[in-house]
Amino acid sequence: MTPSKSSKTPFTFLPSAFLGKKNFAQMKRAHLFVVGVYLLSSCRAEEGLNFPTYDGKDRVVSLTEKNFKQVLKKYDLLCLYYHEPLSSDKVVQKQFQLKEIVLELVAQVLEHKDIGFVMVDAKKEAKLAKKLGFVEEGSLYVLKGDRTIEFDGEFAADVLVEFLLDLIEDPVEIINSKLEVQAFERIEDHIKLIGFFKSEESEHYKAFEEAAEHFQPYIKFFATFDKGVAKKLSLKMNEVDFYEPFMEEPIAIPDKPYTEEELVEFVKEHQRPTLRRLRPEDMFETWEDDLNGIHIVAFAERSDPDGYEFLEILKQVARDNTDNPDLSIVWIDPDDFPLLVAYWEKTFKIDLFKPQIGVVNVTDADSVWMEIPDDDDLPTAEELEDWIEDVLSGKINTEDDDNDDEEDEDDDNDDDNSDEEDNDDSDDDDE
Repeated sequence: MTPSKSSKTPFTFLPSAFLGKKNFAQMKRAHLFVVGVYLLSSCRAEEGLNFPTYDGKDRVVSLTEKNFKQVLKKYDLLCLYYHEPLSSDKVVQKQFQLKEIVLELVAQVLEHKDIGFVMVDAKKEAKLAKKLGFVEEGSLYVLKGDRTIEFDGEFAADVLVEFLLDLIEDPVEIINSKLEVQAFERIEDHIKLIGFFKSEESEHYKAFEEAAEHFQPYIKFFATFDKGVAKKLSLKMNEVDFYEPFMEEPIAIPDKPYTEEELVEFVKEHQRPTLRRLRPEDMFETWEDDLNGIHIVAFAERSDPDGYEFLEILKQVARDNTDNPDLSIVWIDPDDFPLLVAYWEKTFKIDLFKPQIGVVNVTDADSVWMEIPDDDDLPTAEELEDWIEDVLSGKINTEDDDNDDEEDEDDDNDDDNSDEEDNDDSDDDDE
């Protein structure tokens, strides 16, 4: 994974992931501020439910060229926060302190794991940063072996902990029983791959394992050495199946057995699903992967009956159009992002208490939304497909939203002029 080249902008409470690459930092900082305040507060609980609070011990250290090799040898995993030079601005200082507290808490929670936490000053350690390939100030990177992984998710303690725990696991999970097959089949909102191999010593399994390391922890790789499991999943020896999110049937990767390079190339070519879920752990990477500057975005609460029904309709549309390379729908469950709901409703002028689907310009957040008059009258799969076709053809686009705004402004101006004329007439009558 290569580091993105987005620039950082001043702190704002507006979560700006929907305003393009240049404003990703704004959204990260908005989450950080609220999470930081939460972490600074203390709570009392019965034993067994004590949420961790920062204990004041310094576990995050400054990384320099001088101590780099020593620190690197000490840990299996090294988490690096690459930050801009410390500013005299008090607001910027507080942002930095809050981020530091998040890292300190994560380091405290994972103290029993072999993970190191360091900070790299962009100015003082410019040479080291260049050597490591760091380009985006304010980013978090993880060194694992000879790999550099950029964390592209919500900068929150719980999200970071889960991300790092996934990263220290083996890149391939082995499935040995029918119950584990059932658990595998229930994973529907992630890209996943599964292969059938003779044993862990098989050269073909080793190639599969090495390919998995390229995508860990974002894409899940599974394997089995059990003939019964392979039969249940219709897998042949040395064959790998690729599962797109929300699809009922996998794609058998052609031309087995495969090299590591062939597997990596196939996954990269199929990495943009027809329907994908926006997740806290990789939300910025997902949003950055737009199609011609736009995203088709669907809001639906899975826990809500109407939201669940709408999601099922979206799945059907995705399954019917999985071969269309121009179609990619980003599904957002508002329950995953409670801090963003008010912002989205204000920015997009929509009600997130009911399902919504629209097209969003990632540069300026202009958007156009399908008219869904009633929760009890959700669009059918056919109606949804017709609307999507109009989006893909350009018949429906965010420029229409600009025109509507201009018309609204013109109407407002006309109303103002009319009021002025009425006042003039009134003055004439008084005379």
